[in-house]
Amino acid sequence: MPENSLVRKIALGEDSLLELKLLSIPGKRVVEPDARDLADEFAAAANSHGASFIFGVDDKTKEVKGIEPGKLDIAETWLRNICNDSIKPPITALIEKLYLPNTQGDDTPVIKVDIAKSLFVHKSPHGYFYRIGSSKREMPPDMLARLFQQRSQTRLMSFDEQIVAGAATAALSKTLFEKFRTPLSPASDTDFLRKLHFTAKDEDGRVKPSVGGVLMACKNPEEYLPSAYIQAVCYRGKARNANEQLDAKDICGPLDVQIAEACRFVNRNMRTLAVKRPNRIDIPQFAMNAVFEAVVNAVAHRDYSISGSKIRLHMFADRLELFSPGALPNSMTIDEIGERQFSRNELICTCLARCPLTERFTDIVRSRIMDRRGEGVPVIFSASGKLSGKCPKYELLGDSELKLTIFAAPADDPKALSKIAANLSSGGLHSVNEFTDLPTLDKIKALIRANPRTTQGEMAKACGLSRTSIANWIKKSRGSIRRVGFDNGGFWQVEE
Repeated sequence: MPENSLVRKIALGEDSLLELKLLSIPGKRVVEPDARDLADEFAAAANSHGASFIFGVDDKTKEVKGIEPGKLDIAETWLRNICNDSIKPPITALIEKLYLPNTQGDDTPVIKVDIAKSLFVHKSPHGYFYRIGSSKREMPPDMLARLFQQRSQTRLMSFDEQIVAGAATAALSKTLFEKFRTPLSPASDTDFLRKLHFTAKDEDGRVKPSVGGVLMACKNPEEYLPSAYIQAVCYRGKARNANEQLDAKDICGPLDVQIAEACRFVNRNMRTLAVKRPNRIDIPQFAMNAVFEAVVNAVAHRDYSISGSKIRLHMFADRLELFSPGALPNSMTIDEIGERQFSRNELICTCLARCPLTERFTDIVRSRIMDRRGEGVPVIFSASGKLSGKCPKYELLGDSELKLTIFAAPADDPKALSKIAANLSSGGLHSVNEFTDLPTLDKIKALIRANPRTTQGEMAKACGLSRTSIANWIKKSRGSIRRVGFDNGGFWQVEE
């Protein structure tokens, strides 16, 4: 909001969207207002339509008193701690220092805190509150139940289709959402985004991006969903020791970018062992087939409604640990993970299944990031088990986090390494160069088997050829590759 507009709004006084407050900081701590009461007001704003709080302005006289410049940092830290520590789940607030003119016309420092309407229902020290006019009120039970339902915490509606109140549709990048367009998609971006469920209307009829839209088509989704990123860390040894940290990165961006960056992080940091048999055979520390599927599953199925919890990918000398926020859905148990399918985030899964796989991290031949046939977990168990000799391990930590441990190749066991090398050389394990080494026609057939609805353009990209070359190879297949149906809605078939 421009300064002149804010000054004029202050002159009108408090309302549903504006709160004015003075801060008393006699020493090195804020003594007024009371932190618990202010937490109630912040939560009330987040539970309602949001509000702006201006600190350093008298709510009765509307006079700008300001905050001492030397105490601005004390005030900011105090306000940030209230947002993070006194409200459950924590709220996301934009805290801004700015100058406003006082009655003499002199620039005076104040702090502005913008709190957007939240995706969650927030509890503060004295209970659940909502904002009406310039005051807060405790929610009656029926209103609280209704708000939980509206904000999807009862799971009556998929969370990834809920709107992100603090974001505007302009946050969605055309460059990012264009990859989901098909020949049957509406020409209008507005209609296309709505049909894709990347946008929806809020309670006031305003069009807002959905959680899935922000995660898939926003360049910086963490600005609106602060926990939607992957924390990747590589340690030298077998313990979680900061002194032995070799590499660390907070991986942000759209979900398909996060998946690619996480796989690059593992590739970059994992060791490669070698055995001569009689030719040199390289043995990776981790089975990248398993790592890729594990990261895709974590990103696709984590619970994005859990505030403050991110995906954690931690590499050690003997294992890789992947922590994903969220418990198992419904009645699923750890023992059933490899047998049953579930989609907590249907919109996100649908989008990842339509996302082109532009970089090949594994020898699994497919053109899209996600395969919705339920083969991800079996691949994790099979590929990692063959390489390490140990079955990957899933654990449920409390009711809010799923942990997967993928074990490394046994670097200190020569006999085990020799056995792994024998499997690699005989084809018992897939070589990472398997797809690259296939003849062109076999590559095309492998791509079609993985996805019969793949396009010639996608085949060309995967094979490093032009579309014309792909068409010529299909003609040379002597009928072993044929098209069934029309271009739109048809599919490829390989005659064995």
